[in-house]
Amino acid sequence: MAFSTGQSSGSMSDMNVTPLVDVLLVLLIIFMVTAPMASHEIQVDLPQRSKNQPEQLKDPPPPIRIRIEQNGGLFWDNQPMPKAAVQASMLLEASRDPQPLIELETAGEAQYQVLTEVLSMAKNAGLEKIGFVETL
Repeated sequence: MAFSTGQSSGSMSDMNVTPLVDVLLVLLIIFMVTAPMASHEIQVDLPQRSKNQPEQLKDPPPPIRIRIEQNGGLFWDNQPMPKAAVQASMLLEASRDPQPLIELETAGEAQYQVLTEVLSMAKNAGLEKIGFVETL
């Protein structure tokens, strides 16, 4: 507090620091409460060194390109095939150990229904690697 001697009749220009101290104390309490909550342990399972040699990766088979024409015709690696034969070929390729990549190429005006049928055949066959090819 500032005291005056009574000789000066002007106002006191000292800053009131009480609100500033109150704010600082509140912030200190907030940080004291939240700091222990922010420091919890995180379990991380790091890989351990193995004495066994890693198995040799097999070379992936060449990709298979399925083309869908505007009229709904299907081509398996540039060979025309009916839908039933495509489905049987997909089942055969799904049973191979490293599955080949299936590349789907559609004509610009191909029907969406034919594409969804081919995709559902691939899913039902168990094929996992399916990609779309952009035609120029």
